[in-house]
Amino acid sequence: MPVELALPPEPPPASPLPDAPGLPAADPLAAPARPSPLVARDGRPAAVVHLAAELAPYARTGGLGEAVASLAGYQAAQGVPTAVVMPLYREARERIARFGGVLAPVGEAFGVAVGARREAARLWRLEDAVPAGGDRRRRARAAHYFVQNDYYFNRGGIYGEGGDYGDNARRYALFCAAALAALPRVAASPLVLHAHDWHAALAPAFLRTARAGDPYYDAVRAVLSVHNAGFQGHFAAGAVPDVGLPWSAYTHEAFEWYGRLNLLKGGLAYADAAVTVSPTHAAELRTAAGGFGLHDHFRALGGRFGGIVNGIDQQVWDPARDPHLAAQFSAADPAGKLACRRALQRAYGLPARDDVPIFAMTARLVWQKGLDLILADTGLFGLDAQFVFLGAGEPRYERALRLAQARHPDRVRVDTAFADAKEHVLIAGADLLLMPCQYEPCGLTQMRAQRYGTLPVVRAVGGLADTVEDGATGFVFAAYDARAFAGAVGRALAARRDPRRWAAMRRAAMGRDFSWDRPGRRYLEVYQAVLNGAGA
Repeated sequence: MPVELALPPEPPPASPLPDAPGLPAADPLAAPARPSPLVARDGRPAAVVHLAAELAPYARTGGLGEAVASLAGYQAAQGVPTAVVMPLYREARERIARFGGVLAPVGEAFGVAVGARREAARLWRLEDAVPAGGDRRRRARAAHYFVQNDYYFNRGGIYGEGGDYGDNARRYALFCAAALAALPRVAASPLVLHAHDWHAALAPAFLRTARAGDPYYDAVRAVLSVHNAGFQGHFAAGAVPDVGLPWSAYTHEAFEWYGRLNLLKGGLAYADAAVTVSPTHAAELRTAAGGFGLHDHFRALGGRFGGIVNGIDQQVWDPARDPHLAAQFSAADPAGKLACRRALQRAYGLPARDDVPIFAMTARLVWQKGLDLILADTGLFGLDAQFVFLGAGEPRYERALRLAQARHPDRVRVDTAFADAKEHVLIAGADLLLMPCQYEPCGLTQMRAQRYGTLPVVRAVGGLADTVEDGATGFVFAAYDARAFAGAVGRALAARRDPRRWAAMRRAAMGRDFSWDRPGRRYLEVYQAVLNGAGA
């Protein structure tokens, strides 16, 4: 029997409020000052509006928020009117205030129907958008909007506290419904609505069900990105009307999945095109071993589904200009990396040795990231090397790493208090990055590490396979077992003992182009295809 949703008390009833479309639009995205690379069939410039549960620097738990921020920034720089809409979490309010941002209301509060409930919402726009990482250097910026509903979003966590919130289905249904209701305030048609992961996956469905027949919404094209198919938004079947879906949408072709509601699956069915975050991962998702139970569905999407590797913001991740570092450096002048190494050792109280390799891992400490291989009995922590782990996660992995630190106090450090600045310091000071992942749809850290001359040790999955060249810019292994991982570590240490080879590999890694230029152009091709009536 499926487990029913554990819901908190009903939210207070919304006071009578008008629907958002009935209110005057505040300041929708303006037409670009120069010709836009994205146009509708009739030649009018088209806008892009992203819906995401996370956006750097306001609220994020992993790479999703950074990827959305960077992609939207690239699109704005290309002359495409671009906006991002996310929930107004408590964390987002606090960070906006810390950065000195000002939120301005976009019209009055409005009511939105979600199933049998009528909820209150309000849309806010950040007057001075702060780019990812709080970096205020001059560049084109997407507009940033926030959906307010204090009952659902003014909480201590993003998705939960010590576990998922029991009403996450309702929370993100309200986010999608309110964002769509307020969409005319954000951008005039024609536009592409780009939804990200399961939290925004109801938006394509609402477009074609609750909003069907409205000329404005009928002209909106929808793209859904799958950043991590391991999280799909599974809920009990009884939640179908609760999130505002008609029962006609609960079919094997759409939202039904083994007797449960699957928000990601349904969103894929209603989207005009779907994209995941690397070509290799797109192929993996079409297999029984790598599709997380949706492989047949991904296959059925055919040409509507493809993979585009993420980029990184190479202005933020540039060792020649990084303000967080003890010394800046580049491929042409790498001397500063030694100062960064020594600063890292000082920061974590490690012995000041120049002769030993430093291994780094910056990630959520969860099963996906390959912690079982790192903690396997391969003698890794017995090496004459130093190890720094940055990130929090599953208690079993935190405990195991703390135990390794206790056993090897001169070699191992564990820091579960993640911060952006710490990640910059860690990646700049380390020699090798550990990413022996079970799966990794794209990964950003291995790209950032290569830019800083820190060579990744990765498993050949997803975006890791697409962005690390074995023996040239890093060390790649295939099988998910401790012996294969240990072999890759051994090859890395052998390379480091050869100064000429090591320097050449570092130069090659630092010279890689991981900008959004190529993936950004590919996304514009996908958008143009759906505006023209085709798929991905």
